Amino acid sequence: MRRFLTFDEVSFSYEKALSPLFIHVRLTFNQGWTGLIGANGTGKTTLLKLACGVLSPSEGLIARPDMTIYCAQRTDDPPEMLNAFVTSQDTLSYRLKGQLQINEEWIRRWDSLSHGERKRSQIAVALWQEPSILAIDEPTNHLDMNARQMLSDALHAYRGIGLIVSHDRDLLDSLCKQCVFIDPPHVMMRPGGVTQGLVEHRKEREHEARSYRQTRNEFQRLRREQARRRELADQQQKRRSKRGIAKHDHDAKAKKDLARVTGRDGVGGKLLRQMNGQLKHAEEKWKSITLQKTQTLGIWMPGSKSKRNTLFSIGSGCIKLGESASLLFPDLCMQPEDRIALTGPNGAGKSSLIEYMKPQIPISDEHLIYIPQEIPLHEGNEILTIIKKVSHHRLGHIMTIISRLGSDPARLLQSESPSPGETRKLLLALGISRLPHLIIMDEPTNHLDIEAIECLETALVGCPCGLLLISHDRRFLSALTQKRWHIDKDSDVRKRYTLREIS
Repeated sequence: MRRFLTFDEVSFSYEKALSPLFIHVRLTFNQGWTGLIGANGTGKTTLLKLACGVLSPSEGLIARPDMTIYCAQRTDDPPEMLNAFVTSQDTLSYRLKGQLQINEEWIRRWDSLSHGERKRSQIAVALWQEPSILAIDEPTNHLDMNARQMLSDALHAYRGIGLIVSHDRDLLDSLCKQCVFIDPPHVMMRPGGVTQGLVEHRKEREHEARSYRQTRNEFQRLRREQARRRELADQQQKRRSKRGIAKHDHDAKAKKDLARVTGRDGVGGKLLRQMNGQLKHAEEKWKSITLQKTQTLGIWMPGSKSKRNTLFSIGSGCIKLGESASLLFPDLCMQPEDRIALTGPNGAGKSSLIEYMKPQIPISDEHLIYIPQEIPLHEGNEILTIIKKVSHHRLGHIMTIISRLGSDPARLLQSESPSPGETRKLLLALGISRLPHLIIMDEPTNHLDIEAIECLETALVGCPCGLLLISHDRRFLSALTQKRWHIDKDSDVRKRYTLREIS
């Protein structure tokens, strides 16, 4: 059995893409976990699918062990082997069901499971089959802190070739012995976790920026020198010219002929020809350096703030969560500039509370941005179609926002089906262009790459409107919110949750 995965001069291009996604990629993956790092839309998921044989390369060869499993980001449908796994009585299934807290009744109520419960089930079934290659796309999406730790423990026990796409820096640092950084068409393997790799990645960017400035300055210096030498050559050409000499002034003409023969006045021309060569070489060197531009965030327009004294005021109530659980909440009120974090464990009713609140919020759809945990594939395609049809001026604003959220607008407009991360950016950009008064985001960092999370955080810092964020990412919430609504289990009543405001 093969114990490694190799990419040998692999190239890949989607049928209608204007340029290849990957060109002559050479990679080797041994036993252990490898993280895949890159911006949304750069091909991380494509690389996972190539590794597992879901996609075939346009050129080159991929050698792999026989059994591979690809765990997609989406969990709309239950895994094929879920029933066999849940009913199995072997040692590994018992361990995984206990470790990831998989309940047998989940077979019958997949549609009512939280996204976190679905993700745990998906990965448990994959681990139970003990594949030679396991490729996982965003495994910690929707998971609370306890569930993330359970998942991390389970993944650490895997002994095959693991490939993982994740925005969870702690997981990548603890799990991965190497990371692949993707910036199409370039792919580079670096040792260590994501933190170590990002340090090297940023050093390379700084080096590129210095080289870019140095070669640009040298090119400009040579252009000035070229202009000086051209002026010198013109002056010498005038001295050699017989124009203006009287027809019978043979002495003056003889002196001009002597200067041409000796080349005494031709030095300027030679220097100019030498300079032209140096200038061409300097220009080629300057333009060969690919400099990744940094964007200044300025995406908010006047009017992105409600003039109302209160965005909404909703009376206390109780929401049923499934067949037996419930959520109690007090009066809820939000001011135009409030920044509120809604926190709590998986299954505590955070998303259910938002669904209950939305019809009671007196803000038109035009000025309310709501981004759910998951956006169906067809809706992502519809959002892209809507954006392509807006006015040229508005499209420019939307694409500027997309760029400053870390994606390539041109590449995104070429795509037929945006990735989940790109879909979230498109929906946010479309909403920002409508001057929102309130933004509600359910797990906003899900499906986003690490740099995109940093871009989103920076963008939302300058947000002038109300902000309600549901997330397990403590670092993200601490940077953006001032109030917290926290849901936890009621100590008095089993299967009842209670929301409390924490200052």
